[in-house]
Amino acid sequence: MSLFSSLSVSVSGMSVQRTRAEILVENIANADTTRTAEGGPYRRRDVVFESHEVSSPFSVLLDSELQLQATGVEVSQIVVDSSAPDRRYMPGHPDADADGYVAFPRVNPAEDMVDLLGAARSYQANVSAISAVKDMIQRSIDLFKS
Repeated sequence: MSLFSSLSVSVSGMSVQRTRAEILVENIANADTTRTAEGGPYRRRDVVFESHEVSSPFSVLLDSELQLQATGVEVSQIVVDSSAPDRRYMPGHPDADADGYVAFPRVNPAEDMVDLLGAARSYQANVSAISAVKDMIQRSIDLFKS
């Protein structure tokens, strides 16, 4: 795999981690949302990743000659939780049913915060990988100068 292909792999990783972070923040923000435009409480969302081949315009010829293919990652789908919502007894709540129960989303903010930290660390790891590749490319150019 060429240095340019490794850049493409890291870019794909950064992209999916950004999407994952956006979905996790949305889940945390709506942890207590009992009414949505679709009706009912907010439904938790999860990101599903899938591997895919990535290529760099600079390394397509080299990779094809060496029969190498870099594998990156992409978001294949965003899954909406279909489980029954949590029911809490709150008879004075405006969204309470006839029995006084309110449907709340099945969102665990603590779990989503831990997942968000993981997404941030994965994003940062990809930034570090890009920085290392950039340094390798710069050193290669410096070697050709002398």
